[in-house]
Amino acid sequence: MPETTDIRQLIDENPVSGLQIRVILACFALNMLDGFDVLAIAFTAPTISQEWQLTPYTLGIIFSAGLVGMTLGAAFIAPFTDVIGRRAMIILSLIAISISMALTGLTTNATQMIVMRVITGLGIGSILASLTTLVAEYTPARKRNLAVGFMQVGYPLGATAGGFAAVWLIGQSGWPAVFYCGSLLSFSAIFVTYFFLPESMEFLSTRQPAGALQKINQILTRMGWPHIKALPDALKTAIKPSVKQLLTTDHRKWTLLLWGGFFMSFLTLYFLFSWVPKITVDAGLPVDKGIYIGTALNFGAFLGGTLLGYFSDRFGLRPLIIWFFIWGMIFMVIFGFSPAKLALLFVLSFLIGFCVLGGFVGFYISAARLYPTEIRTTGVGWSIGAGRIGAIIGPYLGGVFISFGYSTEVNFVIFAIPLGIACVATYLLRAPQLNPV
Repeated sequence: MPETTDIRQLIDENPVSGLQIRVILACFALNMLDGFDVLAIAFTAPTISQEWQLTPYTLGIIFSAGLVGMTLGAAFIAPFTDVIGRRAMIILSLIAISISMALTGLTTNATQMIVMRVITGLGIGSILASLTTLVAEYTPARKRNLAVGFMQVGYPLGATAGGFAAVWLIGQSGWPAVFYCGSLLSFSAIFVTYFFLPESMEFLSTRQPAGALQKINQILTRMGWPHIKALPDALKTAIKPSVKQLLTTDHRKWTLLLWGGFFMSFLTLYFLFSWVPKITVDAGLPVDKGIYIGTALNFGAFLGGTLLGYFSDRFGLRPLIIWFFIWGMIFMVIFGFSPAKLALLFVLSFLIGFCVLGGFVGFYISAARLYPTEIRTTGVGWSIGAGRIGAIIGPYLGGVFISFGYSTEVNFVIFAIPLGIACVATYLLRAPQLNPV
């Protein structure tokens, strides 16, 4: 048996096992499902808007409703992951998502849709922080940026697949079929998580619930590693998951800068995710072509986030985030002034997704690195929650500006500005935990 009882040291010093790879892939798949569930409303919006005769203002509220739920879930529900465990929170979140997605397909007016999107958002906001933390805690430090970055890009890849699926499902059975599909996939994921996804060993070692040593050794057996003899000394006083822990002297500066970066990039990102399909349809393209442009945005995000995670392990997060955002601003402005030609908008949408969400993934990696195990999910959750305030405002403001008659050019210039502010926050975020390992 190894002499050390430090789970973090064991993971950092050993080769990556098959179980660790399966954990990363499972969390990636669950994040793909989240991407499908969140962006389902963006892909169905043109059809719902026509069927219910919705104004851009009302549609903006519907877009933002899910993000309100995600904000509340990330800030106020996700921190309990540091008490009940990562795996338990993922299962509870999937239950909420599967039920609310099914009920969304049964809605008949905007008010009902708003309520259901809030509930779906609560589940998604809760699960995302848990997935990020679980991947970080199963990955050695030398590969953590790549693993967390890879997991995060499951979200846009799921949205990409969802876009293509939405075109077919809407054509075959109407827009409710998109939400029924999301519900069925979420329900299936509950069983996969329960039977195959292990709890975080760092959580078990730190919190030490009943049977913690036995559970850790069972996981070590599945990894092909020797058992440990004993757990480290438990914390004398359990740290209560609270935002106050993130604002202590040790963490305050980095926390506020991280929140600022999340807020500004979320503001731009969810304007793009929510409105690009609708804006391109309004510009004269058919509904299916507008959805395809939205999928190009998400597929670009998948590649951009993956590459940022890979190269940041070598060159550091901060410079890459800044360069990704600078190019994202440039491509957004070009997109806003471009004619409604499918091939051109498809390429520009891909490049915007590559740069904007590629850089944005760097904030998730930063959050997973900044905080210790006992408050890690709280830190990730509150960072996401703070950012999702921007995600709420972005789609809503987009609806307001479009209702007021602001042109596409003006909208894309306005929503490129927050990326510049995020660059400043990133430049100032000089925490030693973010240095290349």
